[in-house]
Amino acid sequence: MKKILALTLCLVLSLSLFSGCSSEGDSDSVTINVYNWGQYIADGSDDSIDINAEFTKRTGIKVNYTTYDTNESLYAKLKTGGSSYDVIIPSDYMIAQMIAEDMLEKLNYDNIPNLKNIDARFLNPAYDPTNGYSVPYTWGTVGLVYNTKFITKPVDSWGALWDPDFKGKILMFENARDAFGIGALLLGRDINPTSQDDINAIADKLKEQRPLVQQYVMDQIFDSMVSGEAWIAPYYAGDCLYMMNDNPDLAFVRPKEGFNYFVDGICIPKGAKHKEAAEAYINFLCDPEISGQNMDYLGYSTPISAARDFLSEEVANSDIAYPDEATVDNGGKPFIFVSSDNAKAINDKWLTVRADA
Repeated sequence: MKKILALTLCLVLSLSLFSGCSSEGDSDSVTINVYNWGQYIADGSDDSIDINAEFTKRTGIKVNYTTYDTNESLYAKLKTGGSSYDVIIPSDYMIAQMIAEDMLEKLNYDNIPNLKNIDARFLNPAYDPTNGYSVPYTWGTVGLVYNTKFITKPVDSWGALWDPDFKGKILMFENARDAFGIGALLLGRDINPTSQDDINAIADKLKEQRPLVQQYVMDQIFDSMVSGEAWIAPYYAGDCLYMMNDNPDLAFVRPKEGFNYFVDGICIPKGAKHKEAAEAYINFLCDPEISGQNMDYLGYSTPISAARDFLSEEVANSDIAYPDEATVDNGGKPFIFVSSDNAKAINDKWLTVRADA
């Protein structure tokens, strides 16, 4: 994991990569603002490639890179205005919501010829049926990561997060959608609840869990699980692979009740100041060699099959990062955009769950 491959990066830019950038002036004077999840791009640490530095080296376009920790915080930041981003990387259901609310720019694929590298099964998804507004960045599944040094009983269900034997050693998602998804799966209800009855039942289940939870976390999970301070947590498979690399006592399982299957996409917010430079950045991320080196560091799954040639064997052959299609088809449950009223009901109920914290 996280081993840079012995690759010779091309020093000559293809004209297609940067078509159209000239209309924005000299690329040396352009800085794009990229807003992404924390720890979600190779940054040069642990001998990885520094994606943003390499992009600047090749194009002269500088990158101002900042991070968020949930789809909802990204949405709130954009919705309230006062911010200026050129590239964002939300999840599938949030992309659908932003499309519905006219929050994204339509992409010009003349500037993104590397779209041809994306595998067909990731194109024209339900959340963006024409790929008009997004290009897949990563995909993956959500499961349980747990410490086998402290947990010796079998773990195969989301119910492990409600096990009183693990009281005070359980971590839980900090965001409403992931937390409600887990509660829904455990109760056998729709992961995309549309009735108040379902929402209430899931919230009640999450309230039952509250006395057992050590912390509600997102990026904080890394230190807590690797150090052994916490014993079990739900999280994204790519990050679990990362944690397991740092602590061999950690294991990963996709619970029997099913699991969230997600795709995160690269988008351009409405009103972006440097749209063509942003499209050059998207195109760069879709280069198989760049995607391979990026995902080799992250542990997440690339939607570009050709990129797997540039992964370490450990990542390329991992069934955590690359479960077979049957596993995803049989157990994977995607989040979809629910109505604004339902989204508000979920968030309101989540506040009542967290109010007890």
